[in-house]
Amino acid sequence: MMYPGYAKSLKTRRVERRELRAESREVIEKEMFRFEKLDVWQKSIELSDKLFGIADRTDMKHCYRFSEQLRAAAMSITNNIAEGSASNSDKDFAQFLNIARRSVFECVNILILFERRKYITIEELDSMKLELSSISKMLTNLRKSLLTPKP
Repeated sequence: MMYPGYAKSLKTRRVERRELRAESREVIEKEMFRFEKLDVWQKSIELSDKLFGIADRTDMKHCYRFSEQLRAAAMSITNNIAEGSASNSDKDFAQFLNIARRSVFECVNILILFERRKYITIEELDSMKLELSSISKMLTNLRKSLLTPKP
């Protein structure tokens, strides 16, 4: 048999826990890192998933070194955006964005080699190149905005 006061307190506690979880979610959303709010990072992390997929497929064809190089270059894009966003100056952040942009070019080069060896299709290459080109432009524009003197 349940006591009326006990049942009420259980129900109250459940409601309080639910409210606390909702508040925690709001706090987590508000406590995003600076880089997580950047469109270029969001687009880059999505592309990294695709590049990892290609790397996983090429692993099966015994291209371990090339696959690992593609993974490293893909991670370098997002890692440098993230690391640079923590810089104390816009000039430092811009340097990290430059490194990220160079990693974009490295990914393109590896993908071209993959296509030439028939590990990926020309359609996959073209699709990846479009996305990588877009990210490169976004990185360049963000970098320029950081380096432009503010009034």
